[in-house]
Amino acid sequence: MSVAAGNGAATVLVADDDRSIRTVLAQALGRSGYEVRCTSNASTLWRWVEEGEGDLVITDVVMPDENGLDLIPRIRKLRPELRVVVMSAQSTLLTAVKAAQQGAFEYLPKPFDLKELLEVVERALAMPVVALPGEAAETEERLPLIGRSAAMQEIYRSIARLTTADLTVMITGESGTGKELVARALHDYGRRRGGPFVAINMAAIPRELVEADLFGHERGAFTGAIGRSVGRFQQANGGTLFLDEIGDMPPEAQTRLLRVLQEGEFTSVGGREPIKVNVRIIAATHRELSELIRRGLFREDLFYRLNVVPMRLPPLRERVEDIAPLARHFLERARADGLAGKQLDAAAAERLAQYRWPGNVRELENLMRRMAVLHPGETITREVIEAELRARPAPPGPEPATAADAPLGAALERHLRELLAQPAEAAPGTIYERVLAEVERPLIRAVLAATRGNQIKAAAMLGLNRNTLRKKIRDLAIPVLRGVG
Repeated sequence: MSVAAGNGAATVLVADDDRSIRTVLAQALGRSGYEVRCTSNASTLWRWVEEGEGDLVITDVVMPDENGLDLIPRIRKLRPELRVVVMSAQSTLLTAVKAAQQGAFEYLPKPFDLKELLEVVERALAMPVVALPGEAAETEERLPLIGRSAAMQEIYRSIARLTTADLTVMITGESGTGKELVARALHDYGRRRGGPFVAINMAAIPRELVEADLFGHERGAFTGAIGRSVGRFQQANGGTLFLDEIGDMPPEAQTRLLRVLQEGEFTSVGGREPIKVNVRIIAATHRELSELIRRGLFREDLFYRLNVVPMRLPPLRERVEDIAPLARHFLERARADGLAGKQLDAAAAERLAQYRWPGNVRELENLMRRMAVLHPGETITREVIEAELRARPAPPGPEPATAADAPLGAALERHLRELLAQPAEAAPGTIYERVLAEVERPLIRAVLAATRGNQIKAAAMLGLNRNTLRKKIRDLAIPVLRGVG
């Protein structure tokens, strides 16, 4: 697995003030065929670099004489061909982003996986040198982008890798996981940080006004348009437009958005002249877009335009080790905002980690701020947390039974029996299509009957676009009524 440097084995320079880490790395890299030189300080590492030694550097951030990140620009200036891999126990977003901005080839949080480190070493020695990104302004790290869980470390690394690219990003995750905060981090640490960051929530705007809000409108374009208005795309020109809850965007606006992504221009509502914009798009949703595509509620071609870099935010229950640090931070932030200072004891933190947090980080922050205001003592104990969690409303349960449940349940049982009676080689999964067709066909027929065959009205009632409805009518062999559709 070793990579040759000239005619011999590649030499890896390791700088870390922890003797055990130096030993582990020396043994692992040596077994993989590399020459290894280790030091506990930055000054020795820099001397080796000046003397032309080494084909790759692996350095810690915090060392007794100098910060490892501060060495990277000097190394890149003196020896631009020398790749630098950064390790750090300060596993925060800011550390990952700073490493990328300084020109590190890769950032690895401690504790690291040896197999992953060896893969990074091999990749670093094999890949060509990339240009050093420009320096970025210092930006204070904002929570809830905090945590040392593996899931959050991957988010930090993804954000760091995207600081030098303007790629479109699709952020998915449950409500309250911090999707807008990730979008802001992508903007604040990216190449467009000098431009505007404009956010719009599709679910918060009346469907009939979404196009006007996004693309602007001319005077008299619709009832109430008493003057010309600039849309969010123009407001975000040169910066980033964050489209939150993209799954709630109506079909007409989806078509317009697709054109902007393809052509880089649009016309305002009621306008005729094309308007050119240069905007980076970051989209987010808590909904399952593949299901919306299947139902004809979201354009598949738009999905692929937006899903260039998918990024999933984990729910809080998947990053339990981050709950206590987050809770303590929110208490500290509440104190900084002028609320009473509170402490969280260990037993209380343990109880917080046992709760499932359906509202995710947002729910945790709200609880901590409420405790800062309402709890009379200085220390928040397990009993206080227990009482607060007991008083919380129960999470939504299953929907109550409806009149349709009985026939649907009967249909499901019948098709299950039919499927089980088939030979083992029968196509799997057909029960889903059978039950769906049994429900969908009479539903569409009933809506068409109610609209007297008007397919435009029927599509609106069903939440489908007209072309999707026509395809379903054809595929399900539904007779078309003689009406106005």
